[in-house]
Amino acid sequence: MNLTNSVALVTGGAGGLGAAAVRELVSAGASVVVADLADEAAEKLVAELGPKVRYVRTDVTDEVSVANAVAAAESLGQFRYAVVAHGGSGIAEKVVSRDGAPASLKGFSHIIDLYLTGTFNVLRIAAAAIAKTEPDEGGQRGAVVQTSSIAAFEGQIGQIAYAAAKAGVVGMTLVAARDLGSLGIRVVSVAPGTMLTPMMETVGEEALARFAANIPNPRRLGKPEEYGALVRHILENPYLNGETIRLDGAQRFGVR
Repeated sequence: MNLTNSVALVTGGAGGLGAAAVRELVSAGASVVVADLADEAAEKLVAELGPKVRYVRTDVTDEVSVANAVAAAESLGQFRYAVVAHGGSGIAEKVVSRDGAPASLKGFSHIIDLYLTGTFNVLRIAAAAIAKTEPDEGGQRGAVVQTSSIAAFEGQIGQIAYAAAKAGVVGMTLVAARDLGSLGIRVVSVAPGTMLTPMMETVGEEALARFAANIPNPRRLGKPEEYGALVRHILENPYLNGETIRLDGAQRFGVR
């Protein structure tokens, strides 16, 4: 599929992975709506990339907010693509703590709401809008890229909420692809390993070197632009569908 003159929505588009996807899609000729809550970072990205990018303040857990972002994407032209790349707060909590207390249900629910329910909220509203576009000569209308994590497969101690949410994204992928197949809409997820995002850079050189030592090849953290390049390839390759692709340098999380 050709991204030129098409429109994409990127949630978390002002952040590390999302911003990399925005830059890649703009370089491919697409117009992009950045759906995020990070006003300052989003406005800087718009200033950097120019008129093909629009920022819409968006809460992925809110139906009206996501609908407004999708409507903005539709107003720019043929809305065919959505990339769900938002991040947010996280918690490190074992099912039962050292003092014998059970994990917080509120904390667990918050992470599920943000990463799993928020992903589904964007998927369903974006797909309904993409379904209204005219199909191309191959019967394709567009695609949605979701973002999981290798924690979906090898969640570490204290990652119960995050691992469950990201495993849920993996679980939705094939079902969504089957649900949307008759509409010519593909769904693919990316499961990144440890990526060198601006947030990750704040942990310091010593911690970054320790993380990199556990990655077989290349022995370094992933680059956001590598995520962006994969997103672009997924959107342009019409035979990628219903799959979760690991982007991790063969990394496998250990227990901790």
